[in-house]
Amino acid sequence: MMLWGSSFVAFKYAVMAFDPMAIVFARMAISAGLFLLAWRRWRPHRLRRQDLWAMLFMTLCEPCMYFIFEGQAMRYTSASQAGVVAATLPLLVAVCSGFFLGERLTRLSWLGLALALGGVAWVSFSGSATEEAPFPMLGNFLEVLAMVCAAGYTVSMKKLCATYSPWFLTALQSLVGTFFFLPILFLPTTTLPATFPVGPSLAVLYLGTCISIGAYGFYNFGISKLPAWQASAFVNLIPVFSMLLGWAWLGESLNQIQLFGVALIFTGVLLSQARPALRRGTADLEEADGNAEQGDEESRDPLRG
Repeated sequence: MMLWGSSFVAFKYAVMAFDPMAIVFARMAISAGLFLLAWRRWRPHRLRRQDLWAMLFMTLCEPCMYFIFEGQAMRYTSASQAGVVAATLPLLVAVCSGFFLGERLTRLSWLGLALALGGVAWVSFSGSATEEAPFPMLGNFLEVLAMVCAAGYTVSMKKLCATYSPWFLTALQSLVGTFFFLPILFLPTTTLPATFPVGPSLAVLYLGTCISIGAYGFYNFGISKLPAWQASAFVNLIPVFSMLLGWAWLGESLNQIQLFGVALIFTGVLLSQARPALRRGTADLEEADGNAEQGDEESRDPLRG
């Protein structure tokens, strides 16, 4: 999440000099090239035919549609606000996980996710237009659409991680993304760069290595070890890093009213991670059942006792 928080700042910095679609293609091509150099380490031993549709859906959601929406969002909103809007992802993943993965959430978790979503809405509606963020409402709406794509990606990733390495799936994202965004470079709406300023160019290099490989690789690994809704709940930490880095590098800031929305988000993420304690009687009963089952196993085992 620390890496991902920095990606909003790096993208915003790069988009000041380059077209968003050119940035996305460059970062995909950089990460794909690095993955190909080490393809023997991440290639799967075999691909199951029934998983190909899930892989296609995963890569279509992210990076393809996700970066189209996010690339345009960064034209209209600030890096700080975009990072805050990313907190809608856990709620969207929770809903999708309930339908498609059978994961169950407690009432406390739902309350926390609702608070986080309310905080995002608060920050968006209380934002004001600036030269760097000329239309924050539109930009934040496009960022929400990007989060819808990210939710579909997270759920399909969770399903595929049961069979394939997270690093293979991360490499697949970069390879498919490179071929997907290549034709977009030649559309009339895409402006190809004529010069390559050092700062924005380094930002693109950072996005292609530390984000497309590092952030996605670590996140996919986390998804393989945690329930999808719980892993995505950590996305609520992105605003911390995006705001701090946006303030340090881009001079962005949130007003006092927006800071209240940020407080709601952090309260929500704490609640969404909480697990309600069992009542004492229930805990004793479960412990007794566990001891009884252990005793039955020992009596059936001829090598024990």
